[in-house]
Amino acid sequence: MTVTPVRLPAAMTWTLHGDGTTVAPGAVVAPHERLSWPRTIGIGTQHVLAMAGSTLIVPALTGFPPATTLLFSGLGTMIFLLLTRGRVPSYLGSSFAFIAPITAAKADHGIQGALGGLVVTGAILFLVGVIVQRSGTQWIEKLMPPVVTGTIVALIGLNLAPAAKSNLVEGPASAVVTIAVILFVSVFFRGLLGRLSILVGVAAGYGVAALRGEIDYTAVSQASWIGLPEFATPTFHLSTLGLFIPVVLVLIAENVGHVKSVALMTGSNLDSSTGRALMADGLATVVAGSAGGSGTTTYAENIGVMASSRVYSTAAYWVAGATAILLSVFPKVGAVISAMPLGVLGGAGVVLYGMIGVLGARIWVDNRVSFADPVNLMTAGVGLVIAIADVTWQVGSLQFGGIALGTGAALLVFHGMRAIGTRRGTLHTTVIAGPDNPLAADSVTQAPRPQARG
Repeated sequence: MTVTPVRLPAAMTWTLHGDGTTVAPGAVVAPHERLSWPRTIGIGTQHVLAMAGSTLIVPALTGFPPATTLLFSGLGTMIFLLLTRGRVPSYLGSSFAFIAPITAAKADHGIQGALGGLVVTGAILFLVGVIVQRSGTQWIEKLMPPVVTGTIVALIGLNLAPAAKSNLVEGPASAVVTIAVILFVSVFFRGLLGRLSILVGVAAGYGVAALRGEIDYTAVSQASWIGLPEFATPTFHLSTLGLFIPVVLVLIAENVGHVKSVALMTGSNLDSSTGRALMADGLATVVAGSAGGSGTTTYAENIGVMASSRVYSTAAYWVAGATAILLSVFPKVGAVISAMPLGVLGGAGVVLYGMIGVLGARIWVDNRVSFADPVNLMTAGVGLVIAIADVTWQVGSLQFGGIALGTGAALLVFHGMRAIGTRRGTLHTTVIAGPDNPLAADSVTQAPRPQARG
């Protein structure tokens, strides 16, 4: 009797790097390589710690079940690794870009209505990935030059400022402690602990709130130690589309930025994987939204782990995904997170939402966007004010909130003004940035955008 060996997918096969124990100076462990399994498991666990602070804060802010979010972040990571054929190392964690639309959709249609928005967003992102896989990313860079991308990222963060305030005033003491510890840890500690500043700050604020009697432990005591996560099915409402569709643009920017960053650090050309990365994130979001999880995105936190360890092996991410799934079957952990007091959420929100807003500005700075150009100035100004003021527009049963209107305004103002200015010959003239003049500013520079947390 002949036994046919089982052939694993390409995304799950690796060659041993060197002796499996060390990484030579200047060398990196490539995505298709791995270290010894004990070291790979250790690095995979480190990836779980790196993503935990951000991934778990999203369900805490939105009211989604934390255990379910962990489950689908782990599954989403595995989906990503399979669809990208193991060429792009990444962890798919909770996207901050979904916080505002989820909050708004839940107010009108409950958690199921918010899940419907996630499914639609993921489906659109998947279709974008199919198009990119066939046609490349050039059209994305033309549609969303850095001034537009930066504006969209910034307005998503700043639109959430009122939510941070409303939580902060419910527990000022725990909020202040949370903010102070986050700031202190981020500059005092090096390495992984410094990157976990949000998680440490939230834990400190949680402790203060517990001492002040601000926590209701009823759900924690009733939760079992081992059990399945909570699941929910989506419902679809036309009125939520205007809340969620703008998030697609942020996810596109994040995924494209992630692929470019990994390609730069590993010295490989991953352009052919960009479409697959978008498809994978879209599919992971559809799967999560179909059963109660948070929308996903590629995680910059884990890029930091790779950069410090020089290990880009996708084997470590399979370990991280499996670990997240394992953690999801402990309901007691989810109950502790769900019991987080509003003051702590407000403190974390002040830092997180502010960081998202400033990351948008960072995109402008890194790409040398010139605000001497009135097109750039008005693109950012109009979009930001609409989002911060949370202007809403009702068209029949379809409602567009501040993020949707701000995003639409940024796109319309930029492309509309440029079209008219080009036809009339009135566009502001700037010197095009390039190797011979790196400090010059170009209003539509196509330099690779850095990844922004969404």
